[in-house]
Amino acid sequence: MSEIRLINIGYGNVIHANRIISIINPDSASSKRLRNEAKQNQMLIDATQGRKTRGIIITDSNHVILTAMQPETISQRMINKNNFKE
Repeated sequence: MSEIRLINIGYGNVIHANRIISIINPDSASSKRLRNEAKQNQMLIDATQGRKTRGIIITDSNHVILTAMQPETISQRMINKNNFKE
């Protein structure tokens, strides 16, 4: 049985770490297209709590999650979580 690992993506929001495919910067034209397509397909989740979007998480279920955290911060949390053993 696989271990459930949750990653904090800011403001009390968490995501299942094994579902994350990619974490990207929201400033490129392609990421803006991705965001608009996800919104049209009702696959967009806004976890920014009204703050500026600093990272976009893409999941294996094609959901697109907006977060107010930098991609580097989220990836560092994933690395730290992967290295932690009880």
